Amino acid sequence: MIKSLELRHHTAEQAAGLVGRLIELYLMVYADGGEFHSEDRYRRQLAGHMQRGGWDLVTATIGGELVGYIYGFPLPAETGWWGGIHEPIPAGFTDEDGKRTFAISELMVAFDWRRRGIAKSLHDELLADRAEERATLLADPDNTPAQAAYRSWGWWKITKLRPGWEHAPTYDVLVKKTAPDRRPPVCA
Repeated sequence: MIKSLELRHHTAEQAAGLVGRLIELYLMVYADGGEFHSEDRYRRQLAGHMQRGGWDLVTATIGGELVGYIYGFPLPAETGWWGGIHEPIPAGFTDEDGKRTFAISELMVAFDWRRRGIAKSLHDELLADRAEERATLLADPDNTPAQAAYRSWGWWKITKLRPGWEHAPTYDVLVKKTAPDRRPPVCA
């Protein structure tokens, strides 16, 4: 890890002043991402996610420069997160109660700062004290470096999912136990 790297948690209220910087980094990372990765769609996604109970953002800065971030939130009992999931899935897999699953929505690091352990540091910081039994995220199946990193961090692929956003691609659904038992989290 980089010695001058500063990781900091932010609630939605604390992050309100950072939205412009978060969007700027997102647009740099997804510059060639097509319509799904447009500024308008991401602004709406971020605004909606920031309203979720338990939303948590961890930023990574070096010398005051935002070099990466990760955010997520617990899935409530009534969630649209699993809409578009591909079958088959284990019985009860999508059952939520607000305490079962923490969903990671975004993890990104600026191009010039990749391959230095920043993404892993963000990941570990966000998940370190989670009370939920598992975490989930959606990963681009064609992003080989990210897929390899997630596997090495203990994530398992369960199935695929295409979010309900217009122009959304199909992602791999990954899950990770957040409790000490590290067996694949496929059962209810």
